Amino acid sequence: MKTIIEPFRIKMTERIKLNTKEERIELLKKANYNVFLLDAEECPIDLLTDSGTGAMSSEQWAALMLGDESYSGSKSWKRFYKVVNEITSMPFIYPTHQGRAAEGIMAEALLKEGDVIPNNSHFDTTRANIEYKKAKAINLLYENAYDTESSDLFKGNINLDALEELIKKEGVEKIPFCMITLTNNTGGGQPVSMENIRSLKSILNKYKIPLIIDCCRFAENSYFIKKNEKGYENKTLMEIAQETFSYADGATMSAKKDGLANIGGFLVTRNEEWAEKFKNLLIMREGFPTYGGLSGRDLETIAVGLKEALEFEYQSYRNATMKYLAKSLEEYGIPHIKPVGGHAVFLDAKKFLPNIPSSKYPGISLVNAIYIEGGVRTVELGSVMFGKVLANGEEVPSNLELVRLAIPRRVYTQSHFDYLIEVLKVVYDNREKLDGYKISYQPKFLRHFTCHFEKL
Repeated sequence: MKTIIEPFRIKMTERIKLNTKEERIELLKKANYNVFLLDAEECPIDLLTDSGTGAMSSEQWAALMLGDESYSGSKSWKRFYKVVNEITSMPFIYPTHQGRAAEGIMAEALLKEGDVIPNNSHFDTTRANIEYKKAKAINLLYENAYDTESSDLFKGNINLDALEELIKKEGVEKIPFCMITLTNNTGGGQPVSMENIRSLKSILNKYKIPLIIDCCRFAENSYFIKKNEKGYENKTLMEIAQETFSYADGATMSAKKDGLANIGGFLVTRNEEWAEKFKNLLIMREGFPTYGGLSGRDLETIAVGLKEALEFEYQSYRNATMKYLAKSLEEYGIPHIKPVGGHAVFLDAKKFLPNIPSSKYPGISLVNAIYIEGGVRTVELGSVMFGKVLANGEEVPSNLELVRLAIPRRVYTQSHFDYLIEVLKVVYDNREKLDGYKISYQPKFLRHFTCHFEKL
């Protein structure tokens, strides 16, 4: 059959509070035009993030009841360890309360001032944890990725030529490890090919530089490899994931994505020296190594969720939802990153609002317009989130000005998508009426979470 259906039935529903356009205008004003500062109940459709916002399966809820809350060596820890070890082959596994905690421990243990960390694209918390240690987070994105109209299948790839140039320029001693993010969230949720990962590892081996994978969406990346990379069409997603991790010396994970859980993460490695440092920091910051920052019931739900995320039927459904949304946008001429990514559809705010320059934050203008029109909360991935503020106060804009429509896993139905499409069409038809914004307050790190805006 051509129609791909949800590989699940709905057992429980959650009431959505509907509000009016007039109410949303006032709510956004009170939130200083930053949708992060809105109450969730005031967002009838919430696409702010796919992190921890998914619906758990009946098997996960059942596993939750098996949670062993023993402080040390619980049965839940053993089940969690077995699954993570099977997927990653890493012997040293440390649970954390979420991905940024794993990143924080990694940065604290391995970085010093002046270090340089290359990546295809660092996401916000990864970059912040690196820069907090006064190291440099360098993005080396595949060159065609900046062309939002390009139909290349693996636009998340790291630029290997640029990596070699960076290593020669900075020196091996300044690069304690390299990272690669799967899928590449900053670049539009685009996948990374196995060939690119393998070639990356070959280069790093030459210089004896370790590789750490930011693997939040490893299962989605495995799906794209199976569908689009020659030689992998007959492999299972588990087999593809296992090969992916075989090239890594360590990995950080937010289980709130492809762990299909509402909280949790982990830090893993095969490097014994790293492991000792990670373990000591984990005990100080998160908890005993066999529970980290999680309860036993969380360990259980992640163990089940990681396996469910590697089911081909689930990934086929998830990708079909992205394609359904993207097809409607394309038919209407609404600019977005092509091809569609794994966890979200990314609107191209530069092309959507060509009258608003990066200095006036077109992504914020679009985010706020979408919320006002339909109560749909989205998020800017542009110059507010990824622009740089220099010591003299000058701002360097982001290469891309994007608005991400992050789709929570197993939450919204087709009618929600149809409503979203209708909202986006109305905003697009009225795009010439939109103005830019300026920042009236911002913190030093991760400003997009709490900064205030004023209309221009």
